[in-house]
Amino acid sequence: VQLQASGGGLVQAGDSLRVSCVASGGTFSDYAVAWFRQAPGKEREFVAAMDLSGVTRRYADSVRGRSTISRDNAKNTVYLQMNSLNSEDTAVYVCAARYGRIISSAMSRAGVYAYWGQGTPVTVSS
Repeated sequence: VQLQASGGGLVQAGDSLRVSCVASGGTFSDYAVAWFRQAPGKEREFVAAMDLSGVTRRYADSVRGRSTISRDNAKNTVYLQMNSLNSEDTAVYVCAARYGRIISSAMSRAGVYAYWGQGTPVTVSS
């Protein structure tokens, strides 16, 4: 499956933003999906993930409560809605996918995802 992220941009602190990731080349509903991000000079970090059923979701502590991951299988798209953005959210956001089931405890691990898209940059100005 191929993944293409979009929706990033320059926003102000406190704003909301939704980034999207469109999948092609596979049956999207067969894949668990996730968002990771990488800030300048920092390692890639987990943001949010959702299993293929859409029932189980996991979030990083840094975004829990102000971000929501969702998917629309009819549109082959996964979304990340982020609210109350701050400067620490500045990063390149990358979507990832894994075919088949995934246990909850593994959803935050980058190594379990075989498919990665290009990132979309998000810059939060204070």
